[in-house]
Amino acid sequence: KKSEQELKDEEMELFTKYYVEWKGGRKSGSTSYTNIPRFYYRLPAEDEVLLQKLREESRAVFLQRKSRELLDNEELQNLWFLLDKHQTSPMTGEEAMINYENFLKVGEKAGPKCKQFFTAKIFAKLLHNDPYGRISIMQFFNYVMRKG
Repeated sequence: KKSEQELKDEEMELFTKYYVEWKGGRKSGSTSYTNIPRFYYRLPAEDEVLLQKLREESRAVFLQRKSRELLDNEELQNLWFLLDKHQTSPMTGEEAMINYENFLKVGEKAGPKCKQFFTAKIFAKLLHNDPYGRISIMQFFNYVMRKG
């Protein structure tokens, strides 16, 4: 009796053989389909205790890593302090604003966790009809809190 893997291998061989015949007998030099990584793994069954434990542990490690990437309260306070310190005058009503040059300075001082937020793309996304080319500090801070 053949193992499950042997049956799968045999099935793949037959599929490839018939597929090549159906395509007109041409042998393709490309076997890229054999190099495509597997992207779906079925969930382990209830009786596969080891696989279930492995899945739980890998999920826990993933969540811990993502949690470490989030900004904690102290880092958020530091970011607000830096943004407030580097605001660009004149204020628009009650709203503090920052230009791109100061935005980059804050990005250098804010630390590695904040680096992902100090890009030209994000600045441009938050840039609205300000005559001095600035963004609202409060809008940027809220963006960081939502995305981070």
